[in-house]
Parts: sequence; structure tokens; C-alpha cells
Amino acid sequence: METRKRSLLKAVIWNAMGLAMMSLVGLIATGSMAVGGAMALINTAIGLTLYIIYERVWAGIRWGRHV
Repeated sequence: METRKRSLLKAVIWNAMGLAMMSLVGLIATGSMAVGGAMALINTAIGLTLYIIYERVWAGIRWGRHV
């Protein structure tokens, strides 16, 4: 079973990578670092929250596990 700490760390690392990529995409799409950065921060905040919930739900599902 995943611990909450492990789920959180995985989510933070995954979202840090996503933040970097989304910042670049936002900059390219808008031509503005401020707008691109704001888009990336909003996306990361939403993504991090949903990923943590998703991981915790799956941590409680026994289906497909070998113990």
C-alpha cells in the first residue's frame, strides 16, 4: 500500500515537471512569460490536487494487487 507521504512526493515531483513544460507551452502560445506562468501555476495547482485524490483512491482499491 502506498503511504500518504509517498503519494504526495510523487504528485509534487510529477507536477514540478508539468509546471516546467506548461510554462514553456504557455510562453510559446501567448508570447508572455507572465500569462504563460499564470496558466502553468493554475494548471499545476489543479493537477496536484486531483492527482493526490486519484492516488489515494487507488491506494484503497485492492483489485489487481498481488499480496
